[in-house]
Amino acid sequence: MPQKHSPRVLIVSHGHPSFSLGGAEIAAYNLHKGLNKIGGAESRFLARVGYPVVRHSGTALMSLRQKEGEFLYHADEYDHFLLSNRNTEEVERDFMRVLNDLKPDVVHFHHFIGLGLETIYAVRRCLPECVIVITFHEFLSICNHHGQMVKTGGTKLCHRASPGDCNACFPEISPARFLRRENFIRGLLQVADYFVSPSQFLADRYIDWGLDASKMIFIENGLDIAEPTPPRELPKNGRRSRFAYFGQITQFKGVDVLLDAVTRIPESVWGDDAQLMIFGGNLERQPKPFQEKIEALVEKAGNRVRFYGAYQNSEMPRLMRNIDWTIIPSIWWENSPIVIQEAFYHGRPMISSNIGGMAEKITDGVDGLHFRVGSSEDLVDRMTEALTDPGLWERLRAGIKTPISYEECARQHLDLYRDIAANRAQSHSAVALSA
Repeated sequence: MPQKHSPRVLIVSHGHPSFSLGGAEIAAYNLHKGLNKIGGAESRFLARVGYPVVRHSGTALMSLRQKEGEFLYHADEYDHFLLSNRNTEEVERDFMRVLNDLKPDVVHFHHFIGLGLETIYAVRRCLPECVIVITFHEFLSICNHHGQMVKTGGTKLCHRASPGDCNACFPEISPARFLRRENFIRGLLQVADYFVSPSQFLADRYIDWGLDASKMIFIENGLDIAEPTPPRELPKNGRRSRFAYFGQITQFKGVDVLLDAVTRIPESVWGDDAQLMIFGGNLERQPKPFQEKIEALVEKAGNRVRFYGAYQNSEMPRLMRNIDWTIIPSIWWENSPIVIQEAFYHGRPMISSNIGGMAEKITDGVDGLHFRVGSSEDLVDRMTEALTDPGLWERLRAGIKTPISYEECARQHLDLYRDIAANRAQSHSAVALSA
């Protein structure tokens, strides 16, 4: 791929935004759109789908109607422990058919959940000169506990994985099996030319786990939003008293910590104008004890809290009109939650847990406030500060830096692709001269 050549790029994702609206899927699709828009590359998009989407008989490949250059790959035979696709026959036949037809210069994996790590090896075998890039979105390759790096049976954070520590979380799986898992996953990841992380925190964890630091680069995910939403119009003598949570309602997202904090704020501070608005779903899929805990906290909070259910990312500008603060109370490390970028794009200061990607992206006292992870008491203090300091919101808003657009994100990736190809070409020339 010469320096000035417009590369053919295949973006591979574990889901398509038409079926799944997770942050990783959106980031992958935004990169695909951005590469085509800036004009320096020709991008195609391949996304994994599974049940309940019905597959075509005889092939894993499916077209996406009215979406030129976008393909679906149906895969259900997936080993969650090894991140492996059991149906290697279809990888050999159908996935490699895409590679042979498109002959991309670059294959960029934004995830391999459902697809299996074997697809990375398939690219290298089918197209030896192809540039392979992998973006990480969480710790799934390191951690068998949903990639959260939180100990099972509670909320204790895991600071470093090892076969022995992983066996303590999953006693039914031997340390030897965890060691085999680690070697299998790391071995296939190392087939890639480069790794991209949207946060330095996540990159450091993977480097500590054993990936080559010289092959890791930080590039933030890009946003596709037309215009920022102006601040909420306040009534006379009004204050910045509207809080919002955006995201899934799971055991790791800290919604219980947030609800508990809201119930503890004195009425003299909360007043009649304050409100917590929760936008999110999937509570019904959580363990029953967690559902019951949330329901009890909601009842205790009374009219201080309003639930609005799940939302689409396209709705964010409209939803932001009625809020002043966004809160991200996760009890796991997080990486680069899209809600942080969205809130900052719209000029809304954030209140967040003081760990991981959240603490990296949100600077305490500059563009938001930190509270001690898992501590509803500390969150009470931060929300009280937000409600009682009349100049705080404006000071923090002034400290917010606008996140990068999806076009700028695409430019940074295109530069990376070309740098990798140029370095490889120099290496080949050096080998040829020394022969």
